[in-house]
Amino acid sequence: MQADTALQDPRAFLRHLYQVAVERALPGKILAGHLPPPPKGRTLVLGAGKAGGSMAQALEAAWPAAAPLSGLVITRYGHIPPDYRPERIELVEASHPVPDAAGERAAARMLAMVQEARLTEDDLVICLISGGGSALLSLPAPGLTLADKQAVNRALLASGAPIQEMNCVRKHLSAIKGGRLAAACAPARVLTLMISDVPGDDPAIIASGPTVPDATTCADALDICRRYGIELPEIARQALARGDWETPKPGDPRFQGHEHHIIAAPRQSLEAAAQAARQMGLPAYVLSDEIEGESRDVGRVHAALAREVARHNQPFQRPCVILSGGETTVTLKPNPGRGGRAGEFLMGCVLALQAEPTIWALAADTDGIDGVEDNAGGFITPDSLARARALGLKPAELLAANNGYAFFEALGDLLVTGPTQTNVNDFRALLIR
Repeated sequence: MQADTALQDPRAFLRHLYQVAVERALPGKILAGHLPPPPKGRTLVLGAGKAGGSMAQALEAAWPAAAPLSGLVITRYGHIPPDYRPERIELVEASHPVPDAAGERAAARMLAMVQEARLTEDDLVICLISGGGSALLSLPAPGLTLADKQAVNRALLASGAPIQEMNCVRKHLSAIKGGRLAAACAPARVLTLMISDVPGDDPAIIASGPTVPDATTCADALDICRRYGIELPEIARQALARGDWETPKPGDPRFQGHEHHIIAAPRQSLEAAAQAARQMGLPAYVLSDEIEGESRDVGRVHAALAREVARHNQPFQRPCVILSGGETTVTLKPNPGRGGRAGEFLMGCVLALQAEPTIWALAADTDGIDGVEDNAGGFITPDSLARARALGLKPAELLAANNGYAFFEALGDLLVTGPTQTNVNDFRALLIR
């Protein structure tokens, strides 16, 4: 696809850039190069995340057949690669974004597996961690119930809190996250391979850092819950206030010799998409891979930038592509409609663009699922608002009701990919012709 073709079929062009971004983060293409040789002792594989199935598949394919290998990995329902038949690593499916009993049982089994293995310094634990692991690796702190965790998690998801703050709370209400899993593996060597879905790629935040020492405190978690009005069970409130559920901290000797490698990150995928656009003859600019904030507001800001380019050739010359990533948030209204971060971003964007005639846009989650829906995201075209009016849709009212899915479904502008087997978070592309 060259520049003239891309400009003639913007929708296909934007979808191509999304696919390039996803492919850059596929474990089957990148994981093998990060594996060490087999150890003197045993190799135990543990993991959790939306990319857990594809990471396990890549590891099994690359690991020597004669070398011992076993383990347990948890992934989201429907996210096991269709061509993968696990032989040495057990795969379990569980719920995301709200945890369920299947995830709780699997997390408990994982911790018991480590404790019963009586690991030694000759053994190696390879942890496969990707976005979504917080919900999938759900083992409540002593005294908490799964229902308690589910209620807090739902409140966090609706609060609009950034991922760093949500995961601080999740760590301190967990018996396995916030470094506790790796601490339980001592004295074995632990190698964590991570696919980042968080702004800044901080290993302690990805999936709430089950193998990374945690610098946040019980007091931090309690303060976050107070600021966002998150109701806690009394046992949790008291335990946090006393510091009873403190996480392992940096400097803890149980983490000595551990390694963490981020094998795929949002910036890499955005740069791959930018390079693909440039190879077609279109200038491409990556704004940032760390954009946070309310999704609809981020959409309005992107629209303002795109209009400036379209009308004044500033700060970029048209035609061009503007790319960005990160993890925005959605503050849910009571009785919200359907939709996720990508849809909310696009609704804010389309209203602010006001039918600018030379701008197309795509926003999608790189895991193929926008929130809990069946779409990855959607498209904006110059005539989106005109087509919506012809159908009797009221975009502002739909946005107010967190119901972006209904808008894009009615227009036939949903992007549906199914699970992509990876997750490097939000992907956004605006084409200015």
